[in-house]
Amino acid sequence: MGAREEKIARYIAENDKLGLGLSEEFIRKVTVGLGPSIHRKDSETVSCSQSSELETVKKNFARKKLGVTDDAAIDAAIQKVCEAMGSSNRNKFRALFYALLARELGKESVYA
Repeated sequence: MGAREEKIARYIAENDKLGLGLSEEFIRKVTVGLGPSIHRKDSETVSCSQSSELETVKKNFARKKLGVTDDAAIDAAIQKVCEAMGSSNRNKFRALFYALLARELGKESVYA
C-alpha cells in the first residue's frame, strides 16, 4: 500500500469514527485533489482555532476551488464543519474538512 492509500485508509477510519457520513469514493477524490499537502504534518490538518487558517480555507478552497462567493454562507459552513469534527479533535484532517465543506456548500459535483 502506497503512502497516499495509507492516508486515505486513515481518513476513512476517522470518517467512520466521527460518524461524518462521507462516502469512501468522495474522500478518495478530495484526498487526491489535495496532492502532496497531505504528506506534510502542518498542512494535513485544519485548525479551527486559527482565524488566519480558516480565512485561507475560505479564500483558496471555498472561493477558488468550489466557486462559492457568498461569504456568509462560507463562514456558516466552516463553523458547522468545525463543530461536526469536534472542538477537542486535534486531527481535523484537511481531506475530511474539505469534503464536509464541499458537501455543506452543495459543491460535491466539483469532484465528480
